[in-house]
Amino acid sequence: MIITRTPFRITLGGGGTDLPSFYEQHGGFVFTMAINKYMFICLNKRSVADKKIVIRYSQVETVDSLSEIKHPLAREALKLHGLNENIELTSIADMPGKAGLGSSGAYLVGLLTAIRAYKNQSASAHTIAEEACHIEMNLLKEPVGKQDQYIAALGGFQVLEIDKGGRVQTRAVPVDFVTANELAAKCRVYYTGVQRSATAILREQDSAAKAGGGADKNAVIETLLAIKEIGARIEHAFLDRDLDAFARLTDEHWQQKRRLAPGVSISSVDELYDVVKKRFGVLGGKIIGAGGGGFLMLYTPHPGRELDEFMAGHDMPRVSYFPSAQGSRVASDLTTFDDFGG
Repeated sequence: MIITRTPFRITLGGGGTDLPSFYEQHGGFVFTMAINKYMFICLNKRSVADKKIVIRYSQVETVDSLSEIKHPLAREALKLHGLNENIELTSIADMPGKAGLGSSGAYLVGLLTAIRAYKNQSASAHTIAEEACHIEMNLLKEPVGKQDQYIAALGGFQVLEIDKGGRVQTRAVPVDFVTANELAAKCRVYYTGVQRSATAILREQDSAAKAGGGADKNAVIETLLAIKEIGARIEHAFLDRDLDAFARLTDEHWQQKRRLAPGVSISSVDELYDVVKKRFGVLGGKIIGAGGGGFLMLYTPHPGRELDEFMAGHDMPRVSYFPSAQGSRVASDLTTFDDFGG
C-alpha cells in the first residue's frame, strides 16, 4: 500500500496566464504557494483472486477494465502507466473539490507520485508535474494551465515562468517563517459555500483569448497582460517583505480579473467585498482560483476577529491555513513491509 500527501495551493499573482491560449503568444508568469491542506491518495494491490479495479472518491467504481473508469484523471493516469488490474485507489481530501484550490492538480500529482512509488520508479517533481499537465491538457483536452500541477509537485512559494513553447522554469521564492506567519494571520480565507466548475470559466476565457481578433480577444489579452505585470510586482512585494503592498496589488489584480469572464465573480461576493473594505480596513482580496465561488481571500492589517464574525454571519466561515514547504510526497510505503525483526 502506498499513501501520498499532496498540497493544495493559493495563487498569489498571475493566475490565468498559464493557459496555452495566452502563454503561446505572450509567455506566462504565475506566483503561487502550497498550503497545509492536502489530498491523500491510497494505492493498494488487491487480492490476486480479484482482478477488478476499485476507485473510491465521492463515488465508488468497481470495474473490470480501465476503459470503464468514469473518473477521467484516474483512468488516464492508470492507463498511461499500465496498471490495469488488481488495483484499489482511494482519495481523501482536506478541502472540497471545485473550490479554486487546485484539487484536480493535487489529485493527479498525488496519484502519479503513488504510481511511481508502486512501480519503484523514481522521478523528479518537474517530471511528475509535466506528466500531469500532459494528461489534463493533451489527453483530456481540459482548458487548464500548468500552475496547479507544478505547485502540487514542488510545494513552497514558487514562481512559474512559461515560455511560448510551454516550457516551464520554476523559481523558489524565499519567504521566511516570520513573513509566512504574518501572511497566514493577515491574509484570511473564507469559504463561500459555492462550488463551481473551473472548467466552464476557464473555457470561456480560453475561447475568448483564441478568438480571431475582435474586441473580446483584445480585452482578454489586455487584462491578462495586466495580471501578468501585477504578478511580477507581487513577487517583489514578497521579496521586500511588504505584505500590505501585496494586498493592494491583490485588489488591483481582482479588479482586472473580474473583466475576464462573466462567471469570475458573483454579486453577493462583490457586495461583501465593498463592505469589508470600508468597515474592516481590508486592503485587498479576491476569489481564489478561476472564480465563481469557492474560497474568498481577504487581507486586513488589523486584528481580524470582527471580520471573522462578520463573514461567519454571512455563512462564510474562516478556514485557517499555513504555507507548506513540501510538495507531493510518499507519506507511507507498506509495499515491502515485513513484521519479522525490528
